[in-house]
Amino acid sequence: MANTQGPQGHQDPAGNTQMFRAFVDEGPQAAGSRQASSGPRIGLIVGVIAAVVIVAAVAWLALK
Repeated sequence: MANTQGPQGHQDPAGNTQMFRAFVDEGPQAAGSRQASSGPRIGLIVGVIAAVVIVAAVAWLALK
């Protein structure tokens, strides 16, 4: 467990569960709304291109 007590014995406001939940609830909505439409699609395209390049390199080395 984290120590939420400061040096003077006052509770750390950063350790407040309610503030943490508010931070977590607000975070993904602002940052995730822009990436939700293009983020996974770009990752999929890059992954497919990487797989094609690897397969082509292996085939080239095998036929060399």
